Amino acid sequence: MAFEIKHLNKSFGDKQAVNNLTLNLEEGQILGMLGRNGAGKTTTIRMMLDLIPIDSGEILWKGKPFSKKNLKIGYLPEERGLYAKMNVLDQIIYFGTLEGMTKNNAKKEALIWLEKLDISHAAKKRTEQLSKGNQQKVQLITAILHDPEFIILDEPFSGLDPVNSDMLKNVVRELISKKKTIIFCSHQMEQVESFCDKICILKDGNLVVFDELTNVKKSYGYRYLEVETMSNLSDYFKKNHYNYTKENNRYKIRVSRDTEAHRLIQEIDEKFNISGVSLKDPSLHEIFIERTGSDKSA
Repeated sequence: MAFEIKHLNKSFGDKQAVNNLTLNLEEGQILGMLGRNGAGKTTTIRMMLDLIPIDSGEILWKGKPFSKKNLKIGYLPEERGLYAKMNVLDQIIYFGTLEGMTKNNAKKEALIWLEKLDISHAAKKRTEQLSKGNQQKVQLITAILHDPEFIILDEPFSGLDPVNSDMLKNVVRELISKKKTIIFCSHQMEQVESFCDKICILKDGNLVVFDELTNVKKSYGYRYLEVETMSNLSDYFKKNHYNYTKENNRYKIRVSRDTEAHRLIQEIDEKFNISGVSLKDPSLHEIFIERTGSDKSA
């Protein structure tokens, strides 16, 4: 494995913020890191970036300590890390030079990214004059300007309208196409499902889920049968003790096996008029709620 976290621990006083965390990624894979507030995500990232010391355990890249000495790292923090009074272009160039770029090369790449993200017009503006969404774009540019091998994206879509969100999705897809290794933290589950190969869910500092996304869904032991009909099926499902929800004319029934779903379809098709059926895996959102006891992922 290219990236490995082995038996990582961190405590603050009596609170165990990260407890014996172990996970890994192949080079070019994308990990979705999920958890409620206080789950240990931010603490883990800060240890990765050497912002706080590790109590015990290790973080490795290709067998060596995970460090800017051994690879180029890009980091998009959830909190803004920009200088409010500094103009956008100068700021991007400055951050590029901190990562070892020459000023000329940093300026060249900065102008390319400003054009790509449709904020060339803001190059000479102070950061504080930009909207929250455009500040987020500038922050992203500073994270990837130096062409890092490993990228940490913490809530990359925060504060973006749908147009700008789509723009950043295209950037993420471009990074994926370049085989960048990425840790992706987001409360937008559909984005995590769209981009990530592996999923980890943290709860109270403990790793409660870690696997390939497809395996996580397959291992859950249940699926959802969706039935579309104008008929009232509620009494039937209650009488037969089915776990179901209803939205408009669509019923969603939890089934443990495909054979149970096929039998149920046959039964209700004989008794009611059905206009459509489908069988689906649980969503990442549903898995998250079940494993953390909350619908809040960040």
